[in-house]
Amino acid sequence: MGTGARVRLIGTSALIVSALVAVPLTQDSAQHEATRLVAVGDVHGDYDALLGILERASLADRSGRWTGGATSLVQVGDVLDRGVKVIEVLDLLMSLEAQAPSEGGRAITLMGNHEAMNLVGELRSVAQELYGKFADDQSEARRLAAFDAHQKLAARQRKAFSPPPSPYQELDRDAWMAAHPRGYLEYREAIGPAGRYGKWLRERPAVVKVGDTMLVHGGIAPEMAPKELEDINRQVRREVETFDRVVEIMVARGWALPFFTLQELFDAARAHVLAARAAAQDPMAPSSAPVSPSDLALMEELLRIGSWYLVNPNGPLWFRGYANWTSNDEAAGLPGLLQRYGASRVVVGHTMVQTLRITARFSGQIFLIDTGILSSYYTGGRGSALEIRGSEVRAVYEDSTVILTETSPTALQ
Repeated sequence: MGTGARVRLIGTSALIVSALVAVPLTQDSAQHEATRLVAVGDVHGDYDALLGILERASLADRSGRWTGGATSLVQVGDVLDRGVKVIEVLDLLMSLEAQAPSEGGRAITLMGNHEAMNLVGELRSVAQELYGKFADDQSEARRLAAFDAHQKLAARQRKAFSPPPSPYQELDRDAWMAAHPRGYLEYREAIGPAGRYGKWLRERPAVVKVGDTMLVHGGIAPEMAPKELEDINRQVRREVETFDRVVEIMVARGWALPFFTLQELFDAARAHVLAARAAAQDPMAPSSAPVSPSDLALMEELLRIGSWYLVNPNGPLWFRGYANWTSNDEAAGLPGLLQRYGASRVVVGHTMVQTLRITARFSGQIFLIDTGILSSYYTGGRGSALEIRGSEVRAVYEDSTVILTETSPTALQ
């Protein structure tokens, strides 16, 4: 990235862990080895469709009570953004996660790219109506106080930078208020490290293995596959912790505010890193405050965020190869990948299937399950679930069940 370039973390189609348990989720569990597995794709705040397909798959009743017995339910991520019933979806999945073990089952939600986006302050896909659900009678006062705090911070920092980076420039009050509607600050707090939803989201694994099936939001690129599957979860956890630590430090130093977006945080960190480097060469160079080696290292790590699993287009939350590969040559690394992790297949969401139907690829080594559940956003989309019981794999829809094969799905009564 050039010295004058702004960070570019998201393209038009891609952006630039279950609670921690004693046994990593990527290891097989004898209790669930031979039981039924049901996977659900990207939900994007469509509570009604999610509950409907869970009821259809005999995993929950209309009240949200777990009815799945010893089934393992895995939702493969992207529960956030686009839809307006995100709170209801989160509450349901959190409740099912708590309920299922009492009947010998599991309900696991993976981290998707939209969860990662929200955790690092990239909120362009949040439905504006959602913010209002977090507002209360003190929201307007909080907005005014936050604007005042941002204005004062920017004024202080402008003395050290010419030209100032984006978060330190003169603020337009109307534009700032439009970008921070009622409930915005409360939403950021709720998904922050100490927030009810933020704590839970940060515990989501990026990948899980149930029996001989791996499940991950985007996919595992063969050339980026680590030695152990659990290494992916460790890396994602480290990155989230690093980001949260950067925010904590920059807020404590007076260089940022907790509600800064990713772009604002990046620009502020970049300005301080460049100033610190200049000061190392020339003690007379302007600087807002001395930067310690540890603070500098943290901010420099943030400047490399484009390579993180959380945002890397080839990382496990973003990879689209399983859906986009057009030849067996491109998929040649799949057998070795599956063998490495002791799996027979990989189930992924993220890339919506053009047919809006669950699809098997490469002789059943890959199952694509993003069918556009949020039908108000995806025309023709529908709720669906993938059911695996032994060697039988089925697609479950609201009105039908289909036995999946590579070439000829068979509809059941």
